[in-house]
Amino acid sequence: QVQLVESGGGLVQPGGSLRLSCAASGSIFSGKSMAWYRQAPGKQRELVAFITSDGGTNYMGSVKGRFTISRDNAKNTVYLQMNNLKPEDTAVYYCNAFAVIQRASWGQGTQVTVSS
Repeated sequence: QVQLVESGGGLVQPGGSLRLSCAASGSIFSGKSMAWYRQAPGKQRELVAFITSDGGTNYMGSVKGRFTISRDNAKNTVYLQMNNLKPEDTAVYYCNAFAVIQRASWGQGTQVTVSS
């Protein structure tokens, strides 16, 4: 059974940092571009960043220079290092395959709250 388990969220003050992890099981990870998404209250889920199987990365404009996506292929894990967090980064963060056709069922996500 394919599973995605996100962790590492929490409450942080503006300007703070968090590192999210996503452990993937099954065939969802191997050889595929992986991505982080987020969904804020009352908004649609949006792409935050993605990483190709060989490490190429791309970021949504509002997180460029602040977030870094990485992956450990040996551990089937993708990470999101988030620095200089802002209140508008508050959302539930999810990982999944970048390509729609390759996506598994969404995991529970991990809540990130940026507030003073």
